Amino acid sequence: MPQTREDSMTYIAAENRYNDMPYRRTGRSGLVLPALSLGLWHNFGDSTPIDTQRAMLRTAFDLGINHFDLANNYGPPYGSAEINFGRLLREDFKHYRDELIISSKAGWDMWPGPYGQGGGSRKYVLASLDQSLQRMGLDYVDIFYSHRFDPDTPLEETASALATAVQQGKALYIGISSYSGAKTREIAALLKEWKVPLLIHQPAYNLLNRWVEKDLLDATEELGAGVIAFTALAQGLLSDKYLNGVPKDARVNRPGGGSLQASHLSEQNIAHVRALNEIAQRRGQSLAQMALAWTLRDPRVTSALIGASRPEQIVENVGALKNLAFSPEELAEIDSFAVEGGINLWEKPSLAE
Repeated sequence: MPQTREDSMTYIAAENRYNDMPYRRTGRSGLVLPALSLGLWHNFGDSTPIDTQRAMLRTAFDLGINHFDLANNYGPPYGSAEINFGRLLREDFKHYRDELIISSKAGWDMWPGPYGQGGGSRKYVLASLDQSLQRMGLDYVDIFYSHRFDPDTPLEETASALATAVQQGKALYIGISSYSGAKTREIAALLKEWKVPLLIHQPAYNLLNRWVEKDLLDATEELGAGVIAFTALAQGLLSDKYLNGVPKDARVNRPGGGSLQASHLSEQNIAHVRALNEIAQRRGQSLAQMALAWTLRDPRVTSALIGASRPEQIVENVGALKNLAFSPEELAEIDSFAVEGGINLWEKPSLAE
């Protein structure tokens, strides 16, 4: 565990931080990512104490997680995750910048007026990137994503904006999120015309949301792009939190509680989660650990994003890496319960052809 702020005002990363974390090649690029990366979606806004955020980032980095994933509208409120991350970057991680992979995204609504409602227009995409860099105090991000496919903007326009970000030195690599296999192939071809390769795709993927297996993983493999899965734990559904009912403090009970909805806690989904938990216990893992290991079973998946509300969750999740192997019998049994659970809130942009 890292030092706390009370231990020292100066953070010194663990010397052995790279000893145990596996790193995977991102498609056919020169970039490697940790098998687990830290997403700053829900718990790095202003509602989370800054010292809790600090402890989570330190814990992650000390365990070899050197990829931090953000977006313009992460919070709450929108933008606050990037502001808070920028502060912690200055205070704790400025000397480690060249060891870090920092990503941001643009695609969903962000500011008032027609140009801030998201999408893929050149106006919105490049303005959003500039705002993100300012909030984080960075000259560039390592990966910049189109956060969703925009059916109202020509894909050529979105691709040109992404390419411009690279040409201006504001992004090293380009990724996309929640694009269908067909649109992934299309934008990759457009980016290639700008001599900018598509580095990576970030889709929702977990035991109860397997849409990427139909075509997207094949598309990314053909294109030489990597995959980093988000919602690998289905917003906590694939953990021990809901095995015995819905806790009072569960996110699903909070106003604006995120993407996990009451409808996702169906009798069928809970029954399948309990069955999967029994398999995990036989493997000597928690359900969350097995869910992460399962997501990483396919070598086309470069990394899985984890979220956390406290450092201990990061430590537990990294424990998944101790057992990534599955027998054919285990995979067959898992498949009988790992069925579509109707939890993909990103289905509309992901299926657009």
